Amino acid sequence: MDENTNEFNQPVGKPFPNWKESAIPTEMKYIGRYTIVTRLSLAYTKELYDAFSQSHPSHWTYLSEERPNHFSDFEHLMEKKIACNIHIYYVVINKLTEKPVGIFSLLRIDPRNGVIEVGNIHFSDSLKKTAMATEAHALLAEYIFEELGYRRYEWKCDSLNAPSIHSAKRLGFTYEGTFRNAVIYKNRSRDTSWFSMLLEEWPDRKQAFHRWLSPANFDNKGEQIERLETFRY
Repeated sequence: MDENTNEFNQPVGKPFPNWKESAIPTEMKYIGRYTIVTRLSLAYTKELYDAFSQSHPSHWTYLSEERPNHFSDFEHLMEKKIACNIHIYYVVINKLTEKPVGIFSLLRIDPRNGVIEVGNIHFSDSLKKTAMATEAHALLAEYIFEELGYRRYEWKCDSLNAPSIHSAKRLGFTYEGTFRNAVIYKNRSRDTSWFSMLLEEWPDRKQAFHRWLSPANFDNKGEQIERLETFRY
C-alpha cells in the first residue's frame, strides 16, 4: 500500500480534497424483487406486532428492550422509535403479501465524516433466512452508499450474538475487532464486535447481491443454488 507523507516525511492518510458531507437519512421507499424497504410509521404497528408475536421469544435476547407483554406496550415502543431522531427506523415489507415483517434502523449518523451504522435489527421468523432478508439489507446499503453518499457503513453487535456475526460476514461486512466491556444492557455486560463495509467495496458487494438474488440462483423449492459469498471477488 502506498503511503503519503507530509513536509516532515511523516506518513499521513491519503488526500481527500473533494469530500462533501453525506446526507441525513429520511423518507425513502426502495422496491426490490421480493421486498420493499421504507420509513417506519405507526400504520405498520398492528401487523408488526402480529409478526413478532409469532416469532420465538429468543429474538429479543440481544435487543436493547425487553419483549412487550401486551399490544399497548408494543405500540408505545413503536411510538418511541418513530419519534426518535437519533435512530431512523425503516420497515421491511413482504412485497408479495404487502405485510411488514421486520424493522431495522440507521444510527450513529456522522455525515461530516461519511460514517453510519445499521442496528436495532429485528426480523420476524417469516423474514429471517430468506431472500427477502438479504434483499432488505442490499436495498438499505444501496440507499446508504448511492443516495446518501456515505463512505463507511458499520455493523456492531454483542460479541456473543453468533447469528448477527454470521449475518455481517455473509453480507460482506469486514470484522475489525472487539471492544471489551463496551456496553451494559439488560443488567449484563457486553463486548461489542465491530464490522464495516466501505464505499470502494460496495460495487463488488452490489453485484454479489444482484447475482445471488437472481431467480436463476434458486431451485424449484426456493433453495439457493450458490451461496452469497461465492459471488464476491
